[in-house]
Amino acid sequence: MSEPECRIGVLGSGHGSNFEALADACSQGRLPARIVMVLSDVAESGILQRAQDRGIAARHIPPGKFRTKLDDEAERAYVQALRQAQVDWIALAGFMRVLKGEFLQAFEGRIVNIHPSLLPSFPGLQAWKQALDYGVKVTGCTVHLVDAGVDSGTIIGQQAVPVLDEDTPESLHRRIHAAEHKLYPECLAALTRGELVVKDRRAVWKKSK
Repeated sequence: MSEPECRIGVLGSGHGSNFEALADACSQGRLPARIVMVLSDVAESGILQRAQDRGIAARHIPPGKFRTKLDDEAERAYVQALRQAQVDWIALAGFMRVLKGEFLQAFEGRIVNIHPSLLPSFPGLQAWKQALDYGVKVTGCTVHLVDAGVDSGTIIGQQAVPVLDEDTPESLHRRIHAAEHKLYPECLAALTRGELVVKDRRAVWKKSK
């Protein structure tokens, strides 16, 4: 059986549960792609260990001098590593750095992120806590393309998660995570199959013949 042609690079900073969901979907044939590279800005991150356990190339690239973004040298190193891996798509899986400049230009329209809210509501950090503090009754998760803003790119797909009266930030976050693990592979599969096209900042499903 030939390997899938679509090649995915994953960037993450934390435990890597969304990476695991994508890797499982690839191995089970639900996502017609192969993860060929995992990069992290955190040397001891769980995502690097999870990738190594699966035999996937994994590498720490220091982020440089800034707290919330990659510096120019680090950005070039990330771009070079991903180009060498010949990735078609880049999936952010808990990557805690805002991408700018050269990186976005190098992979324009091919960087995807998962965010734990129904964007445009509650962008930024700890979106599940923002939702709980605000008192909404429904939140969820969003898969979107990455642009120069913070969680502001074209929305690809969303999944609603109810906010329960007894919810804590931790319990709500767990349920949002479960929704992410289902939605992210589904959206990436649609993108890799060409079933979705982006027109005028809207993701549109192609009509079947």
